[in-house]
Amino acid sequence: MITANQLRSFTEQIFIAIGCSETDARLAADVLVSADLRGVDSHGVARLPGYVRLYDIGRLNPQPHIKIVHESPSTAVVDGDRGLGLVVGPWAMQVAIEKARIAGTGWVAVRNSNHFGIAGYHALLATEHDMIGQAMTHAAPLVAPTFSLDKLLGTNPIAVAIPAATEPTFLADFASTAVAYGKLEILQRKGQNIPEGWAQNAEGQPTTDANAVRNGGALLPLGTDREHGSHKGYGLGAIVDIFSGVLSGANYGPWVPPFATAGFMKADEGVGVGTGHFFGAMRIDAFRPADEFKTHMDTWIQRFRQAKAMEGHQVLIPGDPERMMEAERLASGIPVVEPVIKSLEELGERFGVKL
Repeated sequence: MITANQLRSFTEQIFIAIGCSETDARLAADVLVSADLRGVDSHGVARLPGYVRLYDIGRLNPQPHIKIVHESPSTAVVDGDRGLGLVVGPWAMQVAIEKARIAGTGWVAVRNSNHFGIAGYHALLATEHDMIGQAMTHAAPLVAPTFSLDKLLGTNPIAVAIPAATEPTFLADFASTAVAYGKLEILQRKGQNIPEGWAQNAEGQPTTDANAVRNGGALLPLGTDREHGSHKGYGLGAIVDIFSGVLSGANYGPWVPPFATAGFMKADEGVGVGTGHFFGAMRIDAFRPADEFKTHMDTWIQRFRQAKAMEGHQVLIPGDPERMMEAERLASGIPVVEPVIKSLEELGERFGVKL
């Protein structure tokens, strides 16, 4: 087990070593470690070597000049200048929050960024201001639309954070695919198979091979197949891609550049600039008094918690599993698998930072 503070300090020092400012390094480390604390290990410090590789190949600018390139009273387009998405994301969400203060809602599309970590981190920023936060991002094409053999979409997650009065914040944060690719990477490191329904092989057939996507196969949309609603997952992923890429001026569809850890993929950019995201902030009192709304959110949450559940189960609220995991890992530490520890130690040796 490694404590959150140990991981945070190590990660921060690595980002500083590649040229990030102390402020940006601290923020980027916090985004990654928050994923590990919440149990989203696929998007935590396991990704750190990938960000360093992005820097090595010139796709990551550690000192970006992030700026608004187009705006209206309630909207903006932000250019991330090839910065860490872990830094560009919170910057853009702050713009959305400021727009919402003035106009009631704020909507920000981002281009020329990189992987931004877990979507929920960014959505939660709005709830600190009695606002509803939304965050989404597209990703490299690992996903085959329903009936397709071609990979045309990313895992394309969506997050919505809604504050309550005394109950914990409602946070729905999920990929538009059956599973995030990072979970396949975890099973690849362990040498284990994946459950059927996560991916298809190069011929479009169901598979349990964790390396199927690397070998010509594809991840599947949420729903897995047409009979179980994969067209709906495909639709969600398409919406995220259009909002994040077509609307912002970033690349989109099969042209979204891969994260550095996807070494079997090539960056085939050409229709836009870098990776894109999309953020929203909605001021609650633009609809009804915030305290009144949050009290009713308490009622909503409590009623769902009281739902009669199947034997051996409990009805949870979106965000509950991650909150419970965070409490556990803050108390007992974060488990990091041996291959990830090895990759972090190699980074430490390169930059003179001890894990």
